[in-house]
Amino acid sequence: MKIVSVQPLNVAKELIDELAQPLIEAGHDFVYYEDKTTDPEEMAKRAKGAEILIIDSTPFPEEVASSLEDTQLVDVAFTGVDHVAMDVLKDKGIMVNNASGYANQAVAELSLGLTLALYRHLQANDQETRKGSQLSQVYQGREIAGKTVGIIGTGSIGLATAALFKAFGANLIAYSRSEKEEAKALGIEYHSLEEVMAESDIVSIHLPNNAQTKGMISKEMIGKMKPSAVLINVARGPIVDNEALAQALNEEKIAGAGIDVFDSEPPLADDYPLLHAKNIQLTPHVGYLTDEAMVKLAKTAFDNIYRYLKDDPQNIVTE
Repeated sequence: MKIVSVQPLNVAKELIDELAQPLIEAGHDFVYYEDKTTDPEEMAKRAKGAEILIIDSTPFPEEVASSLEDTQLVDVAFTGVDHVAMDVLKDKGIMVNNASGYANQAVAELSLGLTLALYRHLQANDQETRKGSQLSQVYQGREIAGKTVGIIGTGSIGLATAALFKAFGANLIAYSRSEKEEAKALGIEYHSLEEVMAESDIVSIHLPNNAQTKGMISKEMIGKMKPSAVLINVARGPIVDNEALAQALNEEKIAGAGIDVFDSEPPLADDYPLLHAKNIQLTPHVGYLTDEAMVKLAKTAFDNIYRYLKDDPQNIVTE
């Protein structure tokens, strides 16, 4: 089979060579592109003739998916697949799998990190310290211990996040469509979404982006939050009404927000509301991006291929 990694994975080439060697020894043709492309025409050119494709978080649009003639498997080296033309691939009978779970710890740690940045005013205190002898003020912070953390979505990342907050001494409540015994074992109490938004000092979102979750954290839901509460979103941008969030921040109706995901992928438009909101800590969708997570990602992507070749596919998202 011809196996092509259309985009580079964020690991050393030596690791790619190590992971690919058994494929090559088994007689497969493996092609690895070390330069990233967002050009659909170039992506289609790279994918031509491949029976197995490895793609990453770069948008994989309809025009590229429609051009596939020989492809049997699209191996998405990422958790979400909302950047992939899934309908086209399904219509073509192409199997799609993902690398679910590779970044659970990385994303959970960023949720905690954004909270600490807000609670301890890290950015403002850093800037004050850099004034040297002209330092004029310091910012008094808050502690996570004893606060109520509301986890929206108790999947693997939500539970990993809850465990970190529990280690800091927080009380845990959650909203999810289904209740999990693992969550209850962590001390999580399930409540309605309205109750979680109203009762939490820290709200951390861990949901997929789909028709049911889009806009779930609406202006009405944000309006239920305490004036002292902060909102953390390391999941997907469209889950939150970001214009309403910016308004709530600017009107000081909530105390802060830590946001890693947006309505579109960064770079953002200069007039994007959250760029100009008060008391907000922003990162450019890097929750998944750690050295450790990238190694897990690459290993999972190749494991997906080996399992597929053994007629025992895993992480399938097209069923």
